[in-house]
Amino acid sequence: MNLVVQKFGGTSVADPDRMRAVADHIARTRRQGANVAVVVSAMGKETDDLLHLASQVSKTRPGREMDMLITAGERKSVALLCMALADLGVAAASFTGSQAGIITDTAHQNAKILEVRADRLRQALDEGKVPVVGGAQGVSTDRDVTFLGRGGSDTTAVALAAALKADACEIYTDVSGVFTADPRIVPNARKLLHLSFEEMLEISATGGRVLALRSVEFARNHDVPLHVRSSFTWELGTMVDKEDLSMEQAIISAVTDDASEAKVTVAALPDRPGIAARLFRAMADQSVNVDMIVQNVSHDGTTDISFTVPMEDLDTSIEVARVLGPEIGGGEVSADRDIARVSLVGAGMKTHPGVAATMFETLAREGVNIEMISTSSIRISCIVREAQLETAVRSLHEAFKLEG
Repeated sequence: MNLVVQKFGGTSVADPDRMRAVADHIARTRRQGANVAVVVSAMGKETDDLLHLASQVSKTRPGREMDMLITAGERKSVALLCMALADLGVAAASFTGSQAGIITDTAHQNAKILEVRADRLRQALDEGKVPVVGGAQGVSTDRDVTFLGRGGSDTTAVALAAALKADACEIYTDVSGVFTADPRIVPNARKLLHLSFEEMLEISATGGRVLALRSVEFARNHDVPLHVRSSFTWELGTMVDKEDLSMEQAIISAVTDDASEAKVTVAALPDRPGIAARLFRAMADQSVNVDMIVQNVSHDGTTDISFTVPMEDLDTSIEVARVLGPEIGGGEVSADRDIARVSLVGAGMKTHPGVAATMFETLAREGVNIEMISTSSIRISCIVREAQLETAVRSLHEAFKLEG
């Protein structure tokens, strides 16, 4: 009998009616002959509510206690979903992350999964039950409750699918799949029926908000096929798995956008070996996630280095640069919050020259200035003014004929 892991996000179980609809879908999947294991997020905006509550109670908010608090939302969801399944005559058992055997490192707020000891889940499946697991949580090697961070429920689902050797992992959300662009910006964006792991990784890393990046990495590393679907329409969505080398790949699969980063510039640094290493080692030591980096041409033995960071890391990165600057001979540190990234993603660009030229020509025609550029074998990203982001996305989507 096939085994399917189904993950339901917060909007999918936001209220009692949605919870019952999810239970009905799980019951129908079982009637179709498949075993089902389920991962559930906290209901609706409950995680945000818990974070707000913590901010009202405490200024320090210790990581260990924050993890204990935040993971309570998923425990509430799993219990309620099991009750809804019981009303449908489906035997189910709820599990916290620790009960499900999800072992993590000791980092609070953003723990990493080390292994999954899924014996209790296998036993539940053997007994004909549906195991329902709280997403985004586990237990550390120090035996503390840990939270996997935002999007952690996706990672939980993929990790369980790998441990249980499931035939597929279905990610249910409030959209019907992965689109060629954000439909809120490009109304005629087209749903993609298939993506490779590599394409989905680039889409997730450059602003695609459908799947958490860590979950796609886990799926690729453990060869877990993903199916992104809507929990509101139940229609077939987007399959994400290995690249089919027997088929011609689309030159461009998607245009992505991301306005959640800022740019930091450290001016007048000495242009000699080791300066960049010291700067970015200091950033890494403070857990600042640096993305795009540009070093300008040297003038009079000095150079400027610009880099992008997530908005939430901006204050830390500025402080690190200002403290380190005098030690490495640097000058002024400046920040720019009004930037955004637009990217083209597509496996076909590896064998089709001219993609970058078409992208730059299209942006130039629209009067969109490019401030930074980075590339991979299947992605080109440009930093532009945030005010011009939607214009950039729409023009590129049209230029590469991605509309439905």
